[in-house]
Amino acid sequence: MTKVLVTLHKRPEAGADEFRRYWRETHGPIVAKVPGLRRYVQDHVLPDPSGVNPPYDGIAELWFDSPEAFQAGLASPEGQAVLADVPNFADQEMLQVLMAEEVTIV
Repeated sequence: MTKVLVTLHKRPEAGADEFRRYWRETHGPIVAKVPGLRRYVQDHVLPDPSGVNPPYDGIAELWFDSPEAFQAGLASPEGQAVLADVPNFADQEMLQVLMAEEVTIV
């Protein structure tokens, strides 16, 4: 199983609530249609216990059977719709994509 992590930053002019609402209610359903997507989780980050804000506003977690399945999903019309929607709520220049092999310990 391949896990894709995407760090997201809200657009500078957007508020945190606006960013979270759009991501959850509008972008999330678009992502859910990507072929080959096995699981999708949105992590809406919060300040740490000392009150310090993290360096990003959210993390998307996406699971695919393989890196090739991820690439195929992204290349599909549904995947292209996901990419086209990102600028509507997130700073595309700050977006980072990480691919990982998930190892469950507990």
